[in-house]
Amino acid sequence: MNKLKIFVSAILLLIVCFSCNKKQEQVQQTPVDTNKKIGVLLVNHGSHSETWRNTLLDLEKTVEPQILEGTDAQDVKTAFMEYNEPSIATRLKEFDKEGYTDVVVIPIFLTVSPHSFEDIPTIVGLKDSPSSRETLKIENIERYVAKANVHITPLLDFTDILQKNVLRRVKSLSKDPENEGVTLVGYGDTDYEKEWSDLFKKIGKTVKDSLGITDLNHAWCGHIAGYSSEPTKEAIEKILEKKKTDIVIPVLVAHDENFQIRIIGGGIEKVANNKERVIYKPDAVLPDENVEKWVVDVATEYVTKANNNEL
Repeated sequence: MNKLKIFVSAILLLIVCFSCNKKQEQVQQTPVDTNKKIGVLLVNHGSHSETWRNTLLDLEKTVEPQILEGTDAQDVKTAFMEYNEPSIATRLKEFDKEGYTDVVVIPIFLTVSPHSFEDIPTIVGLKDSPSSRETLKIENIERYVAKANVHITPLLDFTDILQKNVLRRVKSLSKDPENEGVTLVGYGDTDYEKEWSDLFKKIGKTVKDSLGITDLNHAWCGHIAGYSSEPTKEAIEKILEKKKTDIVIPVLVAHDENFQIRIIGGGIEKVANNKERVIYKPDAVLPDENVEKWVVDVATEYVTKANNNEL
């Protein structure tokens, strides 16, 4: 009888010890800092176009409920890098005033540029680029080093979303793939022209493989092209030397009348018989459900890491 009591006591002791160890492991596996207050800041370039700005504000309205419901973030804001308020500095000051410990910055930019690699990190104080500081000074863009910890996420082109986006838009306009070509028109960048060209080639390959359209070209419409419509016109004409019609796709974040209408549309108007030979819809990358999902996913990842002190 004594032996049985000893055996039962030993078993109970083992169960208690095992339960205590499991509870301790669970606590160690979830090192959530209860003092954290995390915000999400969607940063875009900014534009003189109200249509452009509203598209980016609509993006915030769409993703905000999902981010607030699915993460420990307590606020989602939008900031314009230049031309418009609220600026990045304005938003960071607001987060500081409200006692935020961390701000996750999500750049809504298509691919690499001095804005994403130099200007934004310099504006928020994560980098101190002399050339960028000089540019910011000339353009009257305020630099503000926040009290909160600022974390910048990767860009959109780290995914295949742009390929899917352009493929969907080309497919909606294509009527006779065998006799069509495609011209992609993007902003472009002098310092990162190779990276932009590589991205457009990747997008072009997706279109070729999926739709069987064999002839693709691209042109720049931004600063690198002097905001001229000529590069668009020339790129289209090269396609039309081989194909009956050309589908023109603006690979731009949002619709800006200056780019989609004046520059790209102006280039198309210079092409002979453009009404019969050029297929064009002055749309943009946004709105796009995949972009919205990407914003929510990257916010979730970085808010979680910030909350667990992993950044």
